[in-house]
Amino acid sequence: MRLQLLLVAALTAVCFETSVAHAQISDDVVKIGVLNDQSGLYADLGGPGTVVAARMAVEDAGGSVLGKPVEIVFADHQNKSDVGAAIARQWFEVGKVDMAIGFDNSAVALAAEQLAAEHNRIAIAGAVGSTAFTGKSCTPTEASWIYDSYALTTSLAKSIVAQGLDTWFFITVDYTFGHSLEADATSAVQAAGGKVLGSVRHPLNTADFSSYLLQAQASGAKVVALANGGGDMVNAIKQANEFGLAKNQTMVTLLVFISDVHSMQLQAAQGLKFVTGFYWDRDDETRAWSKRFFERQGKMPTMPQASAYSAIRHYLAAIASAGTDEAKAVMAKMRETPVNDFYVRNGHLREDGRLVHDMYLAQVKTPSESTKPWDYYKILATIPGDQAFRPLAEGGCPLVAQH
Repeated sequence: MRLQLLLVAALTAVCFETSVAHAQISDDVVKIGVLNDQSGLYADLGGPGTVVAARMAVEDAGGSVLGKPVEIVFADHQNKSDVGAAIARQWFEVGKVDMAIGFDNSAVALAAEQLAAEHNRIAIAGAVGSTAFTGKSCTPTEASWIYDSYALTTSLAKSIVAQGLDTWFFITVDYTFGHSLEADATSAVQAAGGKVLGSVRHPLNTADFSSYLLQAQASGAKVVALANGGGDMVNAIKQANEFGLAKNQTMVTLLVFISDVHSMQLQAAQGLKFVTGFYWDRDDETRAWSKRFFERQGKMPTMPQASAYSAIRHYLAAIASAGTDEAKAVMAKMRETPVNDFYVRNGHLREDGRLVHDMYLAQVKTPSESTKPWDYYKILATIPGDQAFRPLAEGGCPLVAQH
């Protein structure tokens, strides 16, 4: 009997030690870094609001995971890939950051995901349009939580061309994000039987769109498509209205955030059609969370801000399930577990890092259709996730090609 008791005690001790060994949090803290534009043309769509959403996610998760505290840090990459890369490197090598999130700039995101992979850390993209992030540049430790240029353009272009608006001209921001938007929209327009008559590229954060708008006007295209975002898109729309482009040509925006509509106001933005991943007034759950966010931020959330909350909650749940914050183990749990929250219904994370979920074809309301503050969108159609996003086999992700 004594021998049996000793054996039981020994086995219990081994099991306890094994459990403790598996429940490992590096540096006794889970540190999440929000890396985005905190002060420039993309600050309204992400910026400080994403930090607020991240803190809400941590608070709602109890402030800790596996008995260790969760901390949020943030930094401004100023929309410069070298600045963003330097911050990410410092975070991963010195700052004990386990996961970086946001970016809201394709060039920064592509640099950060490679650094994360090198240091066995996780990178989760918010407003990142480049399909390369989950395509040719994919890594085992990245995820893209909202959209890419394929999802933003394909369904929209098909819908617009089907209305007989079959000749297009692009005004494109001249960096990775804009190039990707234009390329995917061009493919969709041509696949639908339309033609692209030309394009022109503008610098990021330009103030004067007059020469680009004149070229678009001179092209005679039925559609002038803006392959840009944030402050650039807002300025282009305002100046297009001043030029009177909308009288003879249809303006199409390939990326719209509710912060843009709020800035332009409904009189200028009314009628714009676009694809979005989130709208605060979609249902009871989105309204409940968005009102909590509004109490802190004084604005309704954009899709990058809502997605940051969703991604962080899913990340922390995966750590709890894996019993460790080791990146590959956490990513495995994130892929195994469906994403179900106010932001996403039945979302799933593919092996290329793409979160597959429904997207929405939307239109900006007219002033007379809006009945309350921030009542800006009409949801015209739901685009199922398997139709909204590029098929896994077509993305060129080397992790997929190995199978």
